[in-house]
Amino acid sequence: MNPIVVHPENPQPRLIRQVVDQLREGAVIALPTDACYALACLPGDKTGADRIRRIREVDETHHLTLLCRDLSELGVYAKVDNTAFRLMKALTPGPYTFILPATREVPRRLQHPKRRTIGLRVPDSRIVAAVLEELGSPLMSATLQLPGDDEPLTEAWEIAERLDHVVDRVVDGGAGTMQATTVLDLTGDSVDVVRHGLGDVAFLDD
Repeated sequence: MNPIVVHPENPQPRLIRQVVDQLREGAVIALPTDACYALACLPGDKTGADRIRRIREVDETHHLTLLCRDLSELGVYAKVDNTAFRLMKALTPGPYTFILPATREVPRRLQHPKRRTIGLRVPDSRIVAAVLEELGSPLMSATLQLPGDDEPLTEAWEIAERLDHVVDRVVDGGAGTMQATTVLDLTGDSVDVVRHGLGDVAFLDD
C-alpha cells in the first residue's frame, strides 16, 4: 500500500475528499496528528472500532478517543462543567486527551464499560481539521503504537509496511512525534494526569 501524501500546512482538498470517502465506506486509516500518528474510523463503525482494538491488542476497557473539530462538539458527547470547560479551552487545540463523563448521545461501545466515560480531544493539526471539516463529524481514534513497541510509529512508509493488510489507507503528513498525548481525567474534583505525554502539565503546579 502506498501512503497518500498530504501537505501538513495546506492539505489538498481533493486528497482529503478521497480519505473521507474511504472513511464513509468503512475504512480504518492511519493519519498524523499534532502528537503521534493515530488509527481512526467513523464513530458509528463497530467493525472499524473492533479492527482498531485488534491492531492495538487492547480490550473494551481501553478508551478510544473522539477527535473533534472544536469545543462546540464536546458538549454533544461529554458532560462538561465550567471548570473543565475553562481548562479545555486553555489547552485546545493541542496534544491533550480529556477523559469526561459520557452523555447519552455516545454509543455504549465508545464508552468505558464500567465508568461510562469517553476520551475526547481537539488536535492542533491542519490535516485532521480538514478531514473532520469534510466529514462533518468526529473521528474515533487510538494512538498508533503497536503491541511490543516501546514508542508510537512515526513514519508513514513504516506504518504502511507494517500495517499493509490491516489498515485501508495511510495518510502521509510527514514524520510524527514519538510521543502520544497527555491524558487528563476530568471526572473528579481535581485533574488527574493519567498519562504524561507531549502536552505540558506544569500548569497543575500553579
